[in-house]
Amino acid sequence: MNQHEMSPLTQSPSLPRSPEGEPVFPEPWAAEAFAMTVHLHAKGLFSWSEWAETLSAQLHKPGRAEDGSDYFDCWVAALSDLIVDNGIADVETILALQQSWQRAAEATPHGRPIELGNDPSR
Repeated sequence: MNQHEMSPLTQSPSLPRSPEGEPVFPEPWAAEAFAMTVHLHAKGLFSWSEWAETLSAQLHKPGRAEDGSDYFDCWVAALSDLIVDNGIADVETILALQQSWQRAAEATPHGRPIELGNDPSR
């Protein structure tokens, strides 16, 4: 049994699944966000009920994509909310990292791995 099968996070609302019931990720970053969430939950940084409530709130916000293509954007927003609400990091730190990753992506040649070290401002 792999790690995500042992976590209650696999029961997250509307989690996209394969016909075999495995989580399906549209991009590698979505799988990484899932893994990070499972890891932080396993470390006890938030409870299953906190996660379910926070993700559900994101999933029910107005303006969502009708086709559900923004599911993992909601997932990341929920994880960010929990990180801030539980005092793990503040909004400014998260925003600064997002901006740094964006600069790194823009500075990385096509076909090369995006690394935070590629941010010209670092």
